[in-house]
Amino acid sequence: MTARQAAYQVVLRVFEDDAYADRVLRSAAEGLDTRDRALAQRLAYGTVQRVRTLDHAIEQLGRRPVRKLDPPVRAALRLGAYQLAYAEGIPPHAAVNESVELVRRARLERAVAFTNAVMRRLAGGIRELIDSLPDGPLKHSYPDWIAEVWTRDLGADAALALMHVQNEPPETVVRLVRGDPSGEPTDIPGAYRVDRVDERALAEGRVWPQSRGSQLAGLVVAAREGERTLDLCAAPGGKATQLAGEVVAVEIHEGRARELQENVRLLGAENVTVVNADARALPPELTDFDHVLVDAPCSGLGVLAGRPDLRWRAQPLPELQLELLRAAAERLRPGGTIVYSVCTMNADENEAVVEASGLEIEPLGEEWPQFAHPRRSEFLLTLPHVHRTSGFFIARLSA
Repeated sequence: MTARQAAYQVVLRVFEDDAYADRVLRSAAEGLDTRDRALAQRLAYGTVQRVRTLDHAIEQLGRRPVRKLDPPVRAALRLGAYQLAYAEGIPPHAAVNESVELVRRARLERAVAFTNAVMRRLAGGIRELIDSLPDGPLKHSYPDWIAEVWTRDLGADAALALMHVQNEPPETVVRLVRGDPSGEPTDIPGAYRVDRVDERALAEGRVWPQSRGSQLAGLVVAAREGERTLDLCAAPGGKATQLAGEVVAVEIHEGRARELQENVRLLGAENVTVVNADARALPPELTDFDHVLVDAPCSGLGVLAGRPDLRWRAQPLPELQLELLRAAAERLRPGGTIVYSVCTMNADENEAVVEASGLEIEPLGEEWPQFAHPRRSEFLLTLPHVHRTSGFFIARLSA
């Protein structure tokens, strides 16, 4: 399988089977060398990310509704259009020919001439068409609702900046677990910026890939030796294995709980006990904790740069988030603290959930002034376009 064929499989499966891009890529790119795997990922992720803009161009220049195309033709045109519009270093004729060949390999001979004609029209006009679009969710390929949320919460300029930056590859950061640091120190203690993750160091449990925003959430818990912390949504374990003292790490999904257990073992976090359970219905003996971390499921609008398909499946989850906060309060000892963190920039899932919980807010802005929420300084909000890391909302609360 070639890099383009692997990328094509990802695009086809994500949009026709609702598959996850990273999982499809893992199997589709198996056997490719490092360079071809990187090319497959760049083409696949870029196409998935930019699909709204690409579909607009295909419909305008190809004069056929994308939804009416055969799935293999649709995937081949999207992949080819991405190469013509955004991929530097790929000759237009190569993008055209490969797209036609993908349709031929799918045994759709009747669609070969059509694919060739559309690709040639795209080659002649796609960049100019995209350049002419007004700045906004169509040009930058986001659902309208995401642009509307960011405009409402942060203003039009910040919304555009977020759309720009989350179409670019995120920085690569690792948390140093043990051993000598590698890479460039950052403004988060223990977080190092690297060109790429050292696979050997990862396999030996010396580093863990984890954004600065995510590591900040773990640091805000401020767990110490001799204290007990409950992590209610713990997989894959980055934050749980950051914490000092006794840690009970809860994960509802059986497969993810097994992954969490394996990561705990890999990182040598002997202080962490994994529990496969629903955080809203825990065994009664799990109580009287000094800290509870609620790193809740959310729309993920702060991690769109690293998860290309998430923008098309994201949904806010304020009801679940509030349930988890209330469950956390029931397990807390008097005088203990809850850290609520979500990897999203959306007031409906951020400050509104905290306010609905009725819990007391402990101000964080003076502790971490560089990450203070722009409107509510008692909270932290890492912003991809400002802090160059994933977007995290963080609040520390008490019952």
